[in-house]
Amino acid sequence: MMSVVEPQGPDHWFEELADHMGAAYLRYSFTKGTAKEVDELLQRVPLKPGARILDVGCGPGRHAHELGRRGFVVHGVDISQTFIDVALADPPPGVTFERLDARAMTFAAEFDLVLSVCQGAFGMSGGPAAGPSLDPDAEILDGMARAVRLGGMVVFTAFNAYLQAANLLDGNDFDAERGVHREATEVRDSGGAAADVDLWTTCFTPRELRLLCSTVGLTVESLGAAEPGNWSLRPPDTEAPEFLVIASR
Repeated sequence: MMSVVEPQGPDHWFEELADHMGAAYLRYSFTKGTAKEVDELLQRVPLKPGARILDVGCGPGRHAHELGRRGFVVHGVDISQTFIDVALADPPPGVTFERLDARAMTFAAEFDLVLSVCQGAFGMSGGPAAGPSLDPDAEILDGMARAVRLGGMVVFTAFNAYLQAANLLDGNDFDAERGVHREATEVRDSGGAAADVDLWTTCFTPRELRLLCSTVGLTVESLGAAEPGNWSLRPPDTEAPEFLVIASR
């Protein structure tokens, strides 16, 4: 029998979903392009050997592990203790993890690069996780900007509002006021047991992303269309599922 995962109020709806999936998250097809994503990231973001990287909303640690294998010092944070436990199972040297709510980060100019990619933390605090906050994702981006050193880089992905609003599937909806897309879907655990879940993802236009970056003191160096496994440089459009933002402080 299929179970149902209900949202848990303002703490964060994602935690129970992550508890159900666990390591099975890494079986999904969108996780298979990690090495290629990191290849393309490093082609566009100059990093010296041993550079310090913060991975915000690191999930089970796939990008942190890949970056660590390439000689970088990486610290991953995620609100899900289940995902942190998966990430901690066999990390490369120099890669650490901790459970931390991205809305409560207090890092100060400690990193050369701050990441939040593939719906890591940025874009995941809408819907029932928003509480009274008008724009919790702006708060997360502000924490990311504060975490990076002067001259460092912030890289993040965001859902494409044009695509999500124009292609709603039955059973899903789009909050036009807050830009939050609710997707009803099914996820499975490591044993194959299914659960019906709702995913709330805040969606953005390129203009909104540029304005948000300006508000938190970041300068956008590039903003383009993106999809899992393909972070190559290309202009924004209405068809790609995500935008990839590369900004400097």
